[in-house]
Order: sequence, then C-alpha cells, then structure tokens
Amino acid sequence: MVTVPQFERYMGIDYSGAETPTSSLPGLRVYAADRTLPPKEVQPPSSPRKHWTRQTIAEWLRDELSDPKPVLVGIDHGFSFPLRYFEAHRLPLDWPAFLDDFQRHWPTDEDTTYVDFVREGDCGKGSKRMGDPSWFRLTELWTPSAKSVFRFDVQGSVAKSTHAGLPWLRYLRTHCHEQVNF
Repeated sequence: MVTVPQFERYMGIDYSGAETPTSSLPGLRVYAADRTLPPKEVQPPSSPRKHWTRQTIAEWLRDELSDPKPVLVGIDHGFSFPLRYFEAHRLPLDWPAFLDDFQRHWPTDEDTTYVDFVREGDCGKGSKRMGDPSWFRLTELWTPSAKSVFRFDVQGSVAKSTHAGLPWLRYLRTHCHEQVNF
C-alpha cells in the first residue's frame, strides 16, 4: 500500500529572537521542499537587507499560505506557554485570546522593540506577564534537555525566539483566517 503525503509543500524556519523585528539577522533561515524535491534554502525577498527579518518572514508566510496547496510549516520556537502560566495569570485556556493578551504585554512585533527591552521594562507591560523558568509545557516534561520558554540567556534557549515569535503567529492568524491551522 502506498501512502500519499497529506501536504504538497513543506517549510522549516530557523528562528531568532535577537534584535528587532525589522533587523536583518543571519540566524533567520527559511527552507522549503515539496513532494518531489529535497529542501533548499529560500533567500529573502530582494531588499537592501542581506538576511531575513522576522517581519519579512511573517509577510512571506502570509503570502505563501494564501496558496490553496496544503503546506506544513515548522518554526523552532514555542507556540504557547505552560499551563502554570495560564493559571498564575488567570487566563482562559483559549489560544487566540492568549496571543492577543501576550501581544498587548509583549509587543515584540513593533519596529524598534527588542525582547530585552520588554524584559527590562523599557516598553510593553511584560512584568505583568512573566513566567517562571521552572515552568514547562507538557511536551517539555518528556524531554530531559528541554529549556523552559521562560529561561532566557542560556545556551540552547528558546525563550527569546518564543517571545519574539508569538506576536507573528497572531499576525498570521489575523491575516490568513481559515487558511491556517496551528
């Protein structure tokens, strides 16, 4: 029996939470493949910038996801937070509401905002939506080397990329409507 892949296109994004959403970063990389071709790196759109920015990745994905062909996209940052975060901040277990609340407190999609600016209280209201580095998502409890999405400034951390990336997931939900499922 031959199984037919559910998706026609596949994309993988190596993400970074460094600097601002409009910073050209060598750590941001995009790869794409389809059913017949192996993955290859996708270069950023023509611009004076040499590398991708988080904003151009989000805009590029928005355009790519408008194609009706089914695509699977993987991004290496957390898409949500541990249940303990929702309990501590008395938030409903509702992902769209979480994304809205998060962006209000951590506006890391704004042009001049670094994750560290919000952490240090220079902008946003991140101090009202902090998490504890000992909190893990359920999936991380099964992986001994996993780092909490709240453990910043350590090797292998996903905290900055998660805090920088969540507002862009909200952007994709807003602009792609029913075309995407997370």
